Amino acid sequence: MSRPLRVIVGISGASGAGIGLRILERLAEMRTIETHLVISPAAERTLATEIDHGAPARARKLAAHCHDHRDIGASIASGSFRTAGMIVAPCSMRSLCAIAYGQLGDLLTRAADVQLKERRRLVLVARESPLHLGHLRAMAQVTEYGAIIAPPVPAFYLKPHDIAAIIDQIALRAIGLLGLDLDGLAATEWPGGAAAAGEGRDDPTNRS
Repeated sequence: MSRPLRVIVGISGASGAGIGLRILERLAEMRTIETHLVISPAAERTLATEIDHGAPARARKLAAHCHDHRDIGASIASGSFRTAGMIVAPCSMRSLCAIAYGQLGDLLTRAADVQLKERRRLVLVARESPLHLGHLRAMAQVTEYGAIIAPPVPAFYLKPHDIAAIIDQIALRAIGLLGLDLDGLAATEWPGGAAAAGEGRDDPTNRS
């Protein structure tokens, strides 16, 4: 029997904590995935504020393994611990800048740095608006290291009917960026051209 794929999920203290929770829910549906979770103290507060006080406990229950953010000696802090990648969702600007500039003071940022040095996928669902030049430079720097910056932008062409649908699409999109072949777990794709608009011919210019 093959070993489950290990995916690290980090939740930091930016708004949009429900995205991280939904990623855990979606990954829990897959028996081939073994999730390792690390939640920052600020994320604990955000989860409780934006969802409810039981949200941090639910997140931990969904994960196969939970790690204390202070435990820099945890398994996920080592490059010898093989993973399929890591998603930080949401990723605060504080966490993103720490990763970009090597300020690795906790397990979340250390685990993210490990993914970069081992040339594994690191998806940062960066949540902030507007952005100043320091944010943009940090994004550029961490992208040069190999990370993928994936702001939580809704796919409005899907005409989501509620916030839950928006969160689900963003969560699935982030999971897809890990490059995993997970049957039945994928974001809805844009059908393309006139087909999406209900037209009779496939005219790629007809998207007014």
